[in-house]
Amino acid sequence: MIHGPILIVDDEPLNLAVMREVLGGLYRLAFARSGEEALRAAVRHQPLLILLDVRMPDMDGYEVCRQLKADAQTAAIPVIFVSGCTDTLDETRGFEAGAVDYLVKPVSPPIVRARVRAHLSLVSLERLERSYHDAIYMLGEAGHYRDNDTGVHIWRMAAYAAALGGACGLDAGICRRLELAAPMHDTGKLGIPDAILRKPGPLDADEWVIMRTHPRIGHDILARSQAPVFQMAAQIALRHHEKWDGSGYPDGLCGTGIPETARIVAIADVFDALTMKRPYKEAWPAERALAELHKGAGRHFEPRLVTAFADILPRILEIKAQWDEREAAGHATDLPTLPADYAPAPPGNAADAHAAGSDARPA
Repeated sequence: MIHGPILIVDDEPLNLAVMREVLGGLYRLAFARSGEEALRAAVRHQPLLILLDVRMPDMDGYEVCRQLKADAQTAAIPVIFVSGCTDTLDETRGFEAGAVDYLVKPVSPPIVRARVRAHLSLVSLERLERSYHDAIYMLGEAGHYRDNDTGVHIWRMAAYAAALGGACGLDAGICRRLELAAPMHDTGKLGIPDAILRKPGPLDADEWVIMRTHPRIGHDILARSQAPVFQMAAQIALRHHEKWDGSGYPDGLCGTGIPETARIVAIADVFDALTMKRPYKEAWPAERALAELHKGAGRHFEPRLVTAFADILPRILEIKAQWDEREAAGHATDLPTLPADYAPAPPGNAADAHAAGSDARPA
């Protein structure tokens, strides 16, 4: 038995009885006999699917469907028209009103069951995808909740990473996965004490030992899921601080021994850190930040990726402008502000420190 009802709307009791016979043994059902009753029932029951008659006395099915789609509480519920209207224009009107399918009376039980099963599968898939997106959003925000990053840094740098991935030949599906995985790269900072994450000055040697555990902590959290997006995120979390010349952490990997997705995220992360304004520094111009990436090519970054990033700089700046506009309009969630006793360092020193990566501290 599937959770959540299917709402069947028809003003003829006989038609409702037929649908009960066809679907009642498989699904939980709710019924409505008018358009007004259907609108109320949709809000009350939040059905997984609505089977809707067209010809009803108080309000026809097309208008019911339009009102359902206009209401945020019911807009996402798929509607299948079940009607004796057989003209192609009738079907067209149904789809224009927002329906996902159109069945003609008298109904064929096997066809009704097959269509319902197919659309419920799509509903399940959409809900699963929504759950993944929600989990990704929460983990991305959680990784920076206690850190000094502000605004939409993780989402903007993720868009940079996807653009760079595409420029390097990754297929569209992998780029989309990369854009979803990249914001979780600092999930491991959940395991780092506040005294270290929020320290206004440079970390001492013992504190750096602790800070450098966050890639493995993030990996261990994210790798618990077998979903491809979380597996990629776990790999990026573990390797985004490795460097091309082997001087990074946690394992000192070098060259192509570092996963390509992590190499891509490292460039996107540093570029965004340099070009965003923070409490202790002004934003660098894009050209200066790009020069810093070139300076790090062969040491911190893979030279091929730096060249590719430079080639798509106009696209990167488009992405930056879009996210800056979204943030200014209040369409993005800001992270917590720094504590009142934060002591900013001179802008020049802070910016130079950030050239080493998003974990670098002002001197």
